Amino acid sequence: MKRRNFFKNTALAGAGIGVLGACSSPQLALQQEKKKAKNIIFLVSDGMSNGTLTMADTLRYRKDGKASVWLDLYRDNMVKRSLMDMASASSIVTDSAAASSSWGGGHRIPNGGINVDRGGVEYTPIWQKFKRAGKKTGIATTVPVTHATPAGFCTNSRTRNDQAGIAKKYLDHGPDVILGGGQNYFDSSHRKDGRDLYADFENKAYQVAKNKKQLNSINRGNILGVFDNEGLPYTLDLMNNKDIEKDIPTLAEMTQKAIYLMKDHSRGFVLQVEGGKVDWAAHANDAGALLYDQMAFDDAVGVAMDFALQDEETLVIITTDHGNANPGILYGKEVNENFDRLHQFKATNDWILQGITPNDNVEFVRERIAFANGFGITKEEAKDLFNYYKGLEKEDGLYNYKNLPFKKLSRIQESYHSIGWASGNHTGDFVELASFGPGNHLIDGFIRNTDLHYIMLKATEVIV
Repeated sequence: MKRRNFFKNTALAGAGIGVLGACSSPQLALQQEKKKAKNIIFLVSDGMSNGTLTMADTLRYRKDGKASVWLDLYRDNMVKRSLMDMASASSIVTDSAAASSSWGGGHRIPNGGINVDRGGVEYTPIWQKFKRAGKKTGIATTVPVTHATPAGFCTNSRTRNDQAGIAKKYLDHGPDVILGGGQNYFDSSHRKDGRDLYADFENKAYQVAKNKKQLNSINRGNILGVFDNEGLPYTLDLMNNKDIEKDIPTLAEMTQKAIYLMKDHSRGFVLQVEGGKVDWAAHANDAGALLYDQMAFDDAVGVAMDFALQDEETLVIITTDHGNANPGILYGKEVNENFDRLHQFKATNDWILQGITPNDNVEFVRERIAFANGFGITKEEAKDLFNYYKGLEKEDGLYNYKNLPFKKLSRIQESYHSIGWASGNHTGDFVELASFGPGNHLIDGFIRNTDLHYIMLKATEVIV
């Protein structure tokens, strides 16, 4: 089984953690089955449709000559594979807030809230339960740390949109390790109440990191690491911009740091890791952003599995909260060649579209896309796209606050990379669930989302 060792030349390598592949046998999973789980690492690729998982594995193999960690775990029978029903209390198609709350609070709630039911009943989030049991708790995400998925494990809120309020609640009973985006909800210059939450967290013995250098310098204690105003840059943009890469940690690096800071705690730790911008890319129908962020999430899966294989006391759960847009590779005579164009992508559609203004022209649009994607579109396609900037048309959509033509560009790109989309919205699919380590025998082949809350408590023998 070919794997990347993510702990090579790091502090964790000195601790002897980088061993993925050294113990890779089904027998190990059987040996661990009846053990108590001291730790939990819960990894969520937000908004990952099955097609996203397939395409990322295909891209990684065709580009780098190796399969994804997640799919290799299936191929080598290293994990238990399940399907999970993610419906919320209000809809067969969940949002991320209700989805995370089903795991975090153990109850299905209506879309839009965080662990708060229709009647205002608040359910205690699971990371608070583990914290009371003496465990370290952590979150690491590529979107704001106050966003729906991390919040669902940590706190309560009537609305997921109150991210400034969620940031304050983290101060009262937050995780020991907080890593991701969302400076707008901690910085006094952005908060409506003018409160400096960074100072408040420092007064509670948290160390604050705002870039990768500061993150790397912290080797013990609690940490609040917030590395961008909202979500972190897409992986594809980060890979091809040295200035961004220098300052912004990857999800794998944040996962590695979180484990390192909590792994020696006598009562263990629980960590949620979220590839949040997979969901944002799916909403935008942005193939490059989607697949490179999914591969970055897969790198974080590798970090978690490296640790769990040596530790033997860690339950690893790998899943998604819902499908989004149901993308897939479309049949055609040139499908292989078209899909392989993704190898040359240098920038996301977000980068392309943010850089076009009404003062530009059709040739500028063509040149920008050729630089980002490695292929040129026709003058007519570029003209059609440029019409959006001249105010002739507008396009809405979640996380499309500037009304940029994401759907239009993706439709143009479809004939060049052979990736099609069912929509730009969440879907009601039963989702993939892979589990490894002590306690995974508690997870059946088909489960309801709320089951995971009680399975995690039972696996760790935490009584609440």
